[in-house]
Amino acid sequence: MTDRTASVTLNRLRAVEWVGDWDHVLARVMSRRVLMREYLRRAALWAQAYSAESAWPFFDVTEYLDPAFRLPPEAAAELEAYLSRVPGSELRETCAGAVRLAEMRERNPAALPDLPDLYEPLILFYERGGEFVRDNAGGMDLTGVSFRPGTPEGNLSTPPFRALNETVLDALDAEGRISYYAVGASRAPLVRRRVVRGERHDEVFGPDLRWEPTGRLPEAEEAVGSAGLVPLDEIAAAELIGAAVGRASRRPDLGDGSVATTAAAAAATTPRDAPA
Repeated sequence: MTDRTASVTLNRLRAVEWVGDWDHVLARVMSRRVLMREYLRRAALWAQAYSAESAWPFFDVTEYLDPAFRLPPEAAAELEAYLSRVPGSELRETCAGAVRLAEMRERNPAALPDLPDLYEPLILFYERGGEFVRDNAGGMDLTGVSFRPGTPEGNLSTPPFRALNETVLDALDAEGRISYYAVGASRAPLVRRRVVRGERHDEVFGPDLRWEPTGRLPEAEEAVGSAGLVPLDEIAAAELIGAAVGRASRRPDLGDGSVATTAAAAAATTPRDAPA
């Protein structure tokens, strides 16, 4: 393909293992759920802007942006060859939309709306575990967690998740039932409680961008509020993790492979999001 952006998008999709190893996918279920929530929010924004609500949530938005748009013949042939190996019509539709939108953006970026990149959260979702499947009741199986997509209108009110960074996504993934809390009005540090087979693990997200054991959380759940802890959902927690990664990336380079250096490298190479 002649367009580099579209080529990169297609190559990322080619590397996806649609039906991956169960343990590998299950270990990433938290980040995949957050990424799916963000994709549905962005899809609702794009659907609203182009009157595509009936096609929401898994659609090729370029058909609404410019029905006459076509990929170059060679690029179209490569895309069709790839799509023939993708399981499921909704997966194929979004893969086609991602490549075609990348081509459209390269040709004429000024023609696109001031909206966040539609397909990036979904491509990351695919990269972190492959497919999703529908159930007979309209829900979705994200491999390890059930998910209700809701409606376009309902997803418009979902808080945005902008920190599409591998460090942030990895920090969200953990075993067990997880509750997040912020400490006081400053909302830092971020702490969490994980319950794994009845065993409790209380952890704080430390300055070295890792979860570490902490005693900040009271033993009794009913005492959490009086301890100055504010409960957070996973999107708010992800944003705080993203802010911590951003602060680490702005530290002076210590030149010794320390957190400041490695976090800066991660932040510089992995984010692919546009502001919402």
